[in-house]
Amino acid sequence: MTLATLAWDCRCELGEGALWSAGDQSLYSVDIKGCEILAFTPESGLQRRWKMPQLVGWVLPRRTGGWLAGFASGVAALELRPDGYSSLDWQHRLHAPDSPMRLNDATCDGAGRLWFGSMNNLQESLPQGRLYRLRPGAAPEEVDAGYGVTNGPAISPDGTRLYHTDSPQRTVYVFDLSPDGQLANKRVWLQFAPHEGYPDGMTCDAQGNVWIAHWGGACATQHDSSGQMLRRVMVPASQVTNVAFGGAELRDLYLTTARTGLDQAALAATPAAGGLFVVAG
Repeated sequence: MTLATLAWDCRCELGEGALWSAGDQSLYSVDIKGCEILAFTPESGLQRRWKMPQLVGWVLPRRTGGWLAGFASGVAALELRPDGYSSLDWQHRLHAPDSPMRLNDATCDGAGRLWFGSMNNLQESLPQGRLYRLRPGAAPEEVDAGYGVTNGPAISPDGTRLYHTDSPQRTVYVFDLSPDGQLANKRVWLQFAPHEGYPDGMTCDAQGNVWIAHWGGACATQHDSSGQMLRRVMVPASQVTNVAFGGAELRDLYLTTARTGLDQAALAATPAAGGLFVVAG
């Protein structure tokens, strides 16, 4: 069993969306409820934050430069400036301003297709969440529905599998993913027991193993392609939300966490809740 250490005491309300940027050797993430995008550069210790106009679920780099971000209302192109300011250009509006729906968690496959989910931000148990596919130059397409809290989407290294989670159901699904981006053969891949918490964000390593953050479980676990657990990383924060590999050789495991909903006793026991943690590879 391995213990993660605190990399940045950023105290996010709802940290998520961990992503390593090779361009500036930094770990990017979001604070969904804090309406912020964050970046941490391990080599220098540089810490940056950009305030966003809405709840923000994820941020991913664009091939043409800049970023795409998933907000409550939809998908926007985004520029993050060194002075801490930002500008955005709406690409796809999916929800009305007064809608309870928002976007939550995303990934990109090797063909440049974006996969992201939505959820009801006010009533997370309602099965109103959807899974979307966004092809370059096209509009988002709904490819699956009926989720409470959509989480995780992760692509296997060979591009043949897409993993996706419904957190309230404690269930991780897997789809077959074809070269042209079609999903088929949805099936239950892993079911969490109550004492394990809820499956949250996920990523795949180079060997095809799946790493899953445990909301309410104070850990992240590594599983082989059959779902068998191989390793557990403990985190000194109960609500672990996402995982990503980073560092010069992509051997360091970064973990985002949340402090939302924790009472004073829980925060006193885990004062670094909401921080960014790391396991050096």
